[in-house]
Amino acid sequence: MANLSASSLFSGVNAGVRNSYAVLSNMYSDGLSQKNLSKAMTNTTLLQSPYGTTFASYLSQNFGTLDKDGNGKLSEKEVNKLMDQISNKGLTREQVTSLGAMSGISANTQATIMDHFNEIDTNHDGYVNSGEVQAYILQSKLENRKQEDNQKMINRTSLFYGDDNADSKTYTSLLSYKWMQDDNK
Repeated sequence: MANLSASSLFSGVNAGVRNSYAVLSNMYSDGLSQKNLSKAMTNTTLLQSPYGTTFASYLSQNFGTLDKDGNGKLSEKEVNKLMDQISNKGLTREQVTSLGAMSGISANTQATIMDHFNEIDTNHDGYVNSGEVQAYILQSKLENRKQEDNQKMINRTSLFYGDDNADSKTYTSLLSYKWMQDDNK
């Protein structure tokens, strides 16, 4: 699994949305409206920023949902409410798709989350939160370790007693268990 990190995903999204909002709201003295967001999407300065247009695009595409008071402008309070929701509930599949890559996680990590979204979302609420991602990481590492240990055990077990390749200190034989049981009779 790619270096999947719950903290990097959520802190990257949080920083990206908050910083993009700060930059965008400072660009327009009349507030951050849908019209201003559309203008910003063509701004070469924004395009060259570390955040590109991904976070601005997310704000623009979800403007109607984010503008809770319906005044046609996004406020810092409304953006903070979104970030609180993401911190508490987590990210939807769509949010992982639209915000994940720019949060600093790799394409492989994003693909892993998307491929295993339903497994990660253990309470099946449609969101993956930091705890669920972290639990999935730990469970995946545990399963990988079990598979490695099982493979080592299989590789170190000789089918035939007295196999020339078998070293009695590191290898066992399936037949040796039978003979050990017979000796106890």
